[in-house]
Amino acid sequence: MEHETKSFFGADKRLLFVLLCLITLLLLYVKITLIENETAAFEFLQDRPEGAILRILNAVKFFSIPFVYLWKFTVIAFVIWVGCFMFGYRVTYTQCWGVVIGAEYIFLIPEVLKIIWFMTVQTDPTLGDISAFYPLSLMHFFDYEAIDKRYAYPLRALNLFEIVYWYALVEGINHFARKDKRYVWTIVLCSYVLLFFLWLGFYMIVYK
Repeated sequence: MEHETKSFFGADKRLLFVLLCLITLLLLYVKITLIENETAAFEFLQDRPEGAILRILNAVKFFSIPFVYLWKFTVIAFVIWVGCFMFGYRVTYTQCWGVVIGAEYIFLIPEVLKIIWFMTVQTDPTLGDISAFYPLSLMHFFDYEAIDKRYAYPLRALNLFEIVYWYALVEGINHFARKDKRYVWTIVLCSYVLLFFLWLGFYMIVYK
């Protein structure tokens, strides 16, 4: 127990969750108000019915943050917990939940980089530019306007931060299991990573 309290993954899960939601809310607010709302397309639509729809969608984004996180963490924690159970690791579902919450902080970094990019480098983006941009992803090797749109999300999802997220999951599970890290990598690869690529494949198949 003393070891757990000294680790980020052993911190209070409710506090980590609330803090994550607040930071995400702040970053989303900055991105929408200082970047998306300043695009020519939004300024053109703001006095039209389409502008009202965009504002409603943005409001939904704000209010849905905790619910999206709850759903995401519940599913991923369950998948990892099943993986630990199958490999004989005594890691509880609650501990897996804490690991997933802690690892999620990795994905705040690309959001910060995205804001910095559009506020200092590409200062006059279109809504398409903002949607297509994801730091250090495979999307940078393709023309967003030219590729089939079914590949846009997978190319953004395959990025350096996703790999760092895998590493964070391994570190979190190893924090509680305290066993050979090579086996922990096997658990993550056979549970979360496998599900991740199956989801991307499913997305590309059903996208219309």
